[in-house]
Amino acid sequence: MGILEVREVTLTLGGKKVIDRLSIDFWEGHIHALVGPNGAGKSSLAHTLMGLPGYRHHDGDILMDGASIKDLGVDERARKGLTLAWQEPARYEGLTVHAFVTAAIRDRIPSSEKTKRAREALQRVGLDPFHYLFRKVDKTLSGGERKRVELASILTMRPRIVLMDEPDSGIDVEALEKIFDALNLLKLQGTTIIMITHSLAVLKQAEHAFLLCNGRLLDKGSIEKVQKYFEGKCLSCSHPNDPASGEQAL
Repeated sequence: MGILEVREVTLTLGGKKVIDRLSIDFWEGHIHALVGPNGAGKSSLAHTLMGLPGYRHHDGDILMDGASIKDLGVDERARKGLTLAWQEPARYEGLTVHAFVTAAIRDRIPSSEKTKRAREALQRVGLDPFHYLFRKVDKTLSGGERKRVELASILTMRPRIVLMDEPDSGIDVEALEKIFDALNLLKLQGTTIIMITHSLAVLKQAEHAFLLCNGRLLDKGSIEKVQKYFEGKCLSCSHPNDPASGEQAL
């Protein structure tokens, strides 16, 4: 049994099935990757798992620790330890990096300890605390800087499960290594990581991968197995746009 289980989930948006009878188990304490072409349903699955507005009304079920969370809102799922890191992190005009990064730390922890954790988290993601701690999370920060600030907040939050949509988006090569270091730290802390990616470099950070297309699971397994997708060796399937022929993958 996984920490997070998707059971025959079907989600229809605008008259189209974006997730189609999908069943997946995510194992606790592992780094998982969700890969597939644009429109495969990867981000829709992440939004459904998080319970975002517009993604709550679906067939099937989602279980966390063996209990259904289908009827829980975003806040209730977050309290259970589930969080989502956006592909394009939000700006929070007027809010400092310090306030943002420490927002999830419990109030009873002394301010000095919160600041210490914030400094350590920023260093982990390659941002100098001296220059960033009291800057505003606004348009003065680039998309890549905001993404690293968001990841720093997740490090201080220490969630049980984190969903990451394109963690390398807007990140340069040097910063990407810091992101990978932070991912491994989260794993060491016991966090289950689910990454949506089109990047082979990001895929290689995972231990297990799922290949989605047209809202369905086509294949799963080791990184070496799913890596074939990135090498242009499409799996044969029933998708009308898939050029491959032969037996179906499922």
